[in-house]
This record gives sequence, C-alpha cells and structure tokens, in this order.
Amino acid sequence: MQQLSGLDATFLYLETAEMPMHVGALHLFELPAGSKGKFVTALRKHIESRLPITPVLRRRLWWMPLNLANPAWVDAVPDLKQHIVEVKLPKVNGQAPGLPELEAAVSALHPVLLDRSKPLWKFHVFEGLAPGPSGARRVALYTQLHHAAVDGQAAVALANAILDVTPTPRAIEVKPSRRTRTFKLEMTEMLRGVIGGQAQKVAEIVRNLPATVGTLKNAATSVVSASSLLTGKAGPSNLTLAPRTPLNVSVSSGRAFATVTLPLGEIKAIGRAFEATINDMVLMLCSTALRRHYAKQRVLPRKSLVAAVPISLREKGNTDADNQASMSFISLGTNIADTKKRLAHVKAATASMKSTMGQLKSILPTDFPSLGVPWLIEAATALYGKAKVADRIPQVANVVISNVPGPPVPLYMAGARMVTNYPASIVVHGMALNITVQSYDQSLDFGLMADAAAMPDVREFAEALRIAFDDLRALPRPGEDDPDAPPPLGLVRQTTERLGSSLGKAARGVVGGMVGSVVSGVTRGVTRGVMGGVVDAAVSQVTRRPRASDKPAEVAPPKKKRRAG
Repeated sequence: MQQLSGLDATFLYLETAEMPMHVGALHLFELPAGSKGKFVTALRKHIESRLPITPVLRRRLWWMPLNLANPAWVDAVPDLKQHIVEVKLPKVNGQAPGLPELEAAVSALHPVLLDRSKPLWKFHVFEGLAPGPSGARRVALYTQLHHAAVDGQAAVALANAILDVTPTPRAIEVKPSRRTRTFKLEMTEMLRGVIGGQAQKVAEIVRNLPATVGTLKNAATSVVSASSLLTGKAGPSNLTLAPRTPLNVSVSSGRAFATVTLPLGEIKAIGRAFEATINDMVLMLCSTALRRHYAKQRVLPRKSLVAAVPISLREKGNTDADNQASMSFISLGTNIADTKKRLAHVKAATASMKSTMGQLKSILPTDFPSLGVPWLIEAATALYGKAKVADRIPQVANVVISNVPGPPVPLYMAGARMVTNYPASIVVHGMALNITVQSYDQSLDFGLMADAAAMPDVREFAEALRIAFDDLRALPRPGEDDPDAPPPLGLVRQTTERLGSSLGKAARGVVGGMVGSVVSGVTRGVTRGVMGGVVDAAVSQVTRRPRASDKPAEVAPPKKKRRAG
C-alpha cells in the first residue's frame, strides 16, 4: 500500500462532473498489410503482456477511514474487457469516419468520469476508419488516465513501457513476485499509519524551513530588483492579473476537442534562426493564434493574455508514476501587433520565468500533510463551482499551455504503427481552454481541449494555429531584409549624390573648371528632380523580396492604324 502524495490526491479532491481530472490522448494507428481480426482483441492481449512493467495500470484507490487523509494505492487486477472497449462510429454520408468524427467522439467521451472502484484508466478503440493516404487500414485509440496517477512525464514513461520501436513487440522478462501473502489493514492500523505519516511530513517541513525561507527571499529579491519599478526599463511582466476574456468563466460539463499537426523540423529551424527554444515557439504560435482568434471576434483585450505553463520538478532519470510538477505564469504578448516584437516579448517572458522558477524548483512541494485536507478541498471546490466564483473574480491566467517532449522516432503497439499523438487534457474553472503539445517523430501534435460553452468554435482556433505557423514562416530571419519595410532613404540619397558627383566630374574634365562647376550643380539638381524617382524605384525593387503573388504587368496590344480613305 502506498499513500498518495498531497499533489496527487489534490486531483481527486478537485474532480467534479464539470471538471474531470483525467488526461489522455487521441492516437491514429496504421495496421500492417494483411492484418486481420479486430485491433481491440490484439490490444487486450498486448496490454496483458505489459501489465508486469506498468504498475499504474494495476492499482486502485484505497480510501482512509472517514476520508480523514489522502487515500492509498493498492494492487488490483484490471478486467481488460472493461478497461479496453470498442467504440463504433457511424458513417458520414456513406463514407467511413475520419478525424472530424474522432474529434467529436473525444469531445463526448472526455467528460465521462472514471470509475474510482477500479484502476483509474480506460482505452477506447475506434475501428472502421477511412484508410490512410497510402491505403493502409487505420484504427484510432483514445486513452484516459487519471491525473492523480500520472503527470505528463509519467505518461510518457508509461507509453514507453507499452509501445515498441519496431512492428514486432519486444519480449518482456517477467520476474516472479516475492509476496507470499496479502495483508488487510484494520481501521486502528490505518489510523495509526496516517497519524504517523502526517507527523513525519510536518517534521520534514520544519526541518527544511530555514532553507525554504532563504530561497524565497533570494527569489523575491531578484524579481523585485529586475522589475520596471526599480530599473526604469519596460519589459514583460509575468506577475500580473490576467485580463478578462471569454475563457475566464466557470466551465460546464461539455467539451470541444480539436487537433493540429505541424512540422517539428521546420519549427526547430525557425527557432534556431531567432535563438528561441521549442517551448518559446509553442508559446509564440499560441499567442499569435489567440490574438487572431479574439481580434476577429472583436474581444481581444488591450492587456496581454497570460498563460499558465506547467513545469516539471522531476529529476533526470526519474520515472516514478506520480505527479512532480508545478505551475508558472508567462505573459504571451497578445497586445503586440508586430510579429517580431511579439516573439521577442515571449522570449523575454520565458527567460524571466526560468530565472525565477530555477531558484524555487528545489523547494516547491509535491507532498504535504493531508489530515482534514480532503474535506476542506472538496467543500471549497463544490462551493467555487456552484457559486460561479470564476465569473466574478480576476484570474491569474487565461489559458493553460503545456509542452511535453515525446519520442523522436516512430513507435508501434500490437504491431500497428502510431501516426499521431494528440494530447487531451484538463480544463478548469476560470481557464476554459487547455493547449497541450507533444512532439512525436517529425511532428508537433497539438491537442486543444475547451469547454463547449466557452469555446464551441475550437476548430476555428485550430485553423488560427495553422495561420500562425505561416506567419512565422514569413517572418524575415535576422540579417534578412523585411519585404514590407520601406526602402532606406539614406541609400537613395547616397546613390543620387554619387551619380550627380560623377557626372559633374566628367563635365569639369571636358568643359573646364567654371563650366564644370555649373554643370555639376545643374546635374545634381536634375538628378535629384528627374532621376530620384527612378533610383527610388530601382532600390525598392532590389531591397524588396519577391512574392508569389507578384504578377507581371499586362501590356496593352498595339492599336491598329487606320487606313487613309
């Protein structure tokens, strides 16, 4: 038996019908040529073979007496026929369903809560889909895993356990269990264990208090010393309340889901050109899409939107199946019209967040005393939702944006090749849109989960992300001339003066000193007046990058001459 940490258990206490606390993903798979039978049958057999190395799939909750403290995980044997189910999608105008129908199915399934009396996961298999571009048979898989069991990095570790790097599944070495008997704890033993555990956590907090206070002091000093109030320099501020938007409302029980895939290699290349990280580029894409989406609806705030960005507290190499993450806040610069300046804003805001959180990561807690906490959090969550508090008070962020690094190579499950990996995450009161991004193979897959009432047009927002990517493509690289910038006036003036000076020197050599001076003055005047427009146009053509939309001017056909009568 393993008691849940304070952070893990919080996801259980926050869960309501309006706020399901499970995460997952929508995967498309291509089956190998000649495959027969149902994929759901093959998947059950495959998962059964991987259960020994996936403890997160074979444990359930064990609640403490009177719900006084955090529950614990205990071993359980999952019924794979109940945890891996087949979902049939109807045909659309006689055609096999495709990605739009899958997105609609995820929108309907995501609000359904997981059964807490069983292991907290469920897989939904969709068969009979339209074939892929190569004609290969396709299936889809929508997964649900409770956030109390995994965070983003732990979900990636789980995927590594059940997926393979080749179509042929690898052999798993199963070690026999050393357990000889099972224990059933009585109420007295459980209460004694809970109280002892709480005392130990309190003692640990007290022991670490001096170091915690010192770290907080240093972090606060660096934040204040870098603020515009002391330095007098204007810059991005992450410590601010978010402006009111249609996303900052109490969420309903409905969901709207959409997906986007963008080329990872090209995004990396653009990022290298501007000395930006992949995370910077993801935030920039989201910022540009949010600005376009809400400007089109005429509800874009004058103040910048703020993103809540999860950060991992997991040490390198740690694959524990629990939550080791915290939340940071980053200004998105949606109030900046110029694309290049907005990118600079996002980079500066991200750097500011990293410098602050880098000092705090070592003291941010993932576990804390929980005696009485279940009652308190559950009551506060119910009151917060029913009273629609999120509709009335200012929010610290508008949207959740999470970027999780994924596998850089193609993966397989039960012999089928995974084509896409669209995350499906959580929306909460006050932040009705969650944008989770995961890299896979050569792609960057976006999963957009929104409250159906706050953003029913999430598919339009997905298209705004594609346009945002085109905006980044068109952005002039450092050292490259901007095609939309006016020609530099200094270059026109220098060309004019040099041309006039050369003609004047030639005139002085032929006619003589006095005549040459006169000709030089006249030439400068003529050059400025007559040739200025020609030089201006020529320089404009040289400095302007050609566009695909530019077309040669049409030449009118010559007029026919009339014959003399």
